[in-house]
Amino acid sequence: MKTIGILTSGGDAPGMNAAIRAVVRAGIYNGFKVMGIRQGYNGLINGDIYEMNLSSVADIIHRGGTMLRSARSEEFKTEKGFKKALNVLEVFGIDGLVVLGGDGTLKGAREISNASIPTIGIPCTIDNDCGYSDFTIGFFTAVETVVDAISKIRDTSTSHGRANVIEVMGRHCGDIALYAGLAGGAESIIVPEVEFNIDEVCKKAIQGKNRGKLHHIIVLAEGVGNAYDVSKAIEEKTGIDTRVTVLGYIQRGGNPTSYDRIIASKMGSKAIDLLKEGKSGRALGIKCNSIIDMDINDALKVEKSFDIEMYDTTKILSI
Repeated sequence: MKTIGILTSGGDAPGMNAAIRAVVRAGIYNGFKVMGIRQGYNGLINGDIYEMNLSSVADIIHRGGTMLRSARSEEFKTEKGFKKALNVLEVFGIDGLVVLGGDGTLKGAREISNASIPTIGIPCTIDNDCGYSDFTIGFFTAVETVVDAISKIRDTSTSHGRANVIEVMGRHCGDIALYAGLAGGAESIIVPEVEFNIDEVCKKAIQGKNRGKLHHIIVLAEGVGNAYDVSKAIEEKTGIDTRVTVLGYIQRGGNPTSYDRIIASKMGSKAIDLLKEGKSGRALGIKCNSIIDMDINDALKVEKSFDIEMYDTTKILSI
């Protein structure tokens, strides 16, 4: 193996640039030529590829987003598009690949690996929905962003004696809501993994108001329902003025936390080690604070488990 490629696909996540930097520099250190593939699998199909050097990744470890840019590619999922991607890899002499992204990106990596191109996947997604890994790159930065927003919203909610429903990302996984809700001291946390009762949320708000509490923060994962419907129900049932804040894509941006930079750097370097050892079809992750790699097929089969104990703790501490 002489030349490796690197791409980022799907939604961007803080820490992707730190991982790119690690792959490029560890690759060059180990004697590889490293080719950057812009705009994910779409860029691979279209040959949007250039050679990277040490200077290519200077001053990016602290930056959010992805310098390689990202795009979703429906064409890559077709037989014609996939064959074109493989042809482009051959034309550019790329005989190893590192891909950064979430579940869909890892599935693409699996298919390329099955086509006899050594491929390593690095989990980068703020949703933290890769079941085989404790955490994904970008998750804790997103959590910090939400916690900061909760603090600011609490200030103004207290000033006006309001409740506020804060909608965060997490269509199928409620980890952002759970972790940020606990760290931010939210009174109620609504996630897709646990059925919620609007009357319980309202009861807690009324009890808080009766003991003199001037605010009530509800963190809602987007996959549960419409934040405005929840807000309307709370206001109708309690009489408490209730507002909605949808944080949206602000959660994907910003400088990555030191933790995300560290695990991204370690995974990027590990990816090069695996390719150097001739391994393929491996998904990197973190378990018990150690970087692990496992068969990508097995990794994709692991269902995400919800930390119900942490959820119960939030309910106890928010009485």
